Parts: sequence; C-alpha cells; structure tokens
Amino acid sequence: MEAFKQHTGLVAALNRMNIDTDAIIPKQFLKRIERTGFGEFLFYEWKFNLDGTTNPQFELNQPRYQGASILLARDNFGCGSSREHAPWAILDYGFRVLIAPSFADIFYNNCFKNGILPIRLDGAAVDDLFKRAEQPGYTLSVDLEKQEITDSTGLRISFDVEDHRRDFLLQGLDDIGLTLKQAAHIDAYETKQPSYYRPKVAQA
Repeated sequence: MEAFKQHTGLVAALNRMNIDTDAIIPKQFLKRIERTGFGEFLFYEWKFNLDGTTNPQFELNQPRYQGASILLARDNFGCGSSREHAPWAILDYGFRVLIAPSFADIFYNNCFKNGILPIRLDGAAVDDLFKRAEQPGYTLSVDLEKQEITDSTGLRISFDVEDHRRDFLLQGLDDIGLTLKQAAHIDAYETKQPSYYRPKVAQA
C-alpha cells in the first residue's frame, strides 16, 4: 500500500448527504476480485444517463473537476453495505483524500486499509470549504504528519486521526503489511514447533 504523508490536489465538491456504497460502486460491478479497474465505474449511475450517455449535470463530469484528488462531501458518506470495492473505486479513480462531517464506520475503516485518508470536520468547516470550492481550480494541501489542511489563501484547519490509523498510513501498512513486519518472529516461532505440527511438503 502506498504511504500517505502529504498531498496537494484539486478539490471536487459533491454536495450530497448519505452517499451510500451502492452509489459509489453499483452492485453489477462487484464480480471482480482484484482491487484495480473500478475507477471508471465510480458513481456510475450518476455519471451516466439510462441510454449510456454522459450526464452533464453530475458534479464529477464537470470539466473543472477533472483530475481532482480530494473529494468534499456531506454527512454519512459511505453508508449502506460494507463492500470494500467502494474505497477501491475511489482510490482507482484518483481520490486520496475524502473530507466530510461524518463517515459510515465500516467504510471509514476500509479507507485506511486502502491508502485513503478520510477526514472528519465539523459542519461549519465543511460549509466553508464548499464555498471556497466554488472557485475554479481550488486546491488544498493535506499534511498527515502535522494533521493540518491548508490552502493558498492562508486557510489552516487542524484535524484528528486516531494514532494507530495515522501511523499505518504514514508507513503504508495495511493488515497484511503489519503482519509481514513480524515475519522474522513468525518464522522463529514456527521453527520451534514439533515436526508433526509443520505442514508436509509434497515430494516431487
């Protein structure tokens, strides 16, 4: 998993509440098991009309938001089913930072496991960011080490992240990576076990 320390990117504003995981990545795209290739299906049923044409009214289809890597949204982002494909699609599309007043718990946890930083800010701060994001080309800089958000006009917002989640992102560790850091201890433990506990290797 790619480590996250600082990130500067274009902000896309999605002024909607209760965006659920089925809106983020519809169920018909959940047949694949690899983590890549889901970005093109992000918000698919909002991005396209029923006839398959692009919906020009959808926020992320606007030219001003092309290449955005920071997504601004409203309360309860990521609610609904616990599909891990949702953060996969968000990351594959190019978003590294999500900012909202609140996130669904399972989705919030899955973001950290996939290298995405979800930032919870109070409603007033999010309202202010939505106003600022009306300016075309609005960018933010996010520093996870300092736990701080800044922009070019002097804005400075502090945010909180649990220490263990922050450390995992800074080191680029998911659950597997965390386990592999203990590989030497695991191997040492295995070599101490009686032979009948060890898996047999098939002879050629």
